[in-house]
Amino acid sequence: MEYVYAALILNESGEEINEENITGVLEAAGVDVEESRVKALVAALEDVDIEEAVEEAAAAPAAPAAGAAGGAEESTESEDEESEDEESEDEAEEDEGDDEDEEASGEGLGDLFG
Repeated sequence: MEYVYAALILNESGEEINEENITGVLEAAGVDVEESRVKALVAALEDVDIEEAVEEAAAAPAAPAAGAAGGAEESTESEDEESEDEESEDEAEEDEGDDEDEEASGEGLGDLFG
């Protein structure tokens, strides 16, 4: 993960994301740098707009929260009490499925570097 963080630091500071700069950031942080991982990261980020990717990642969790807040305002207390038992059963089922979703999503830089 520290490899991705190094790229984010370089992006935020306006520096070019290249092998030399990433290696410098990692070495300054005391990380034992693997050249192959640095090369793979630079290649993976070659055509990526990091600003756009960060904005999309930041916006993704906010969308479901906004929808849930809107739905909560419309419900009444009696409806909430009746649905509490159903919700706890649904949550238990969702928790069991989370592991499968994480394994199935095995795409992205996290799997490559951390």
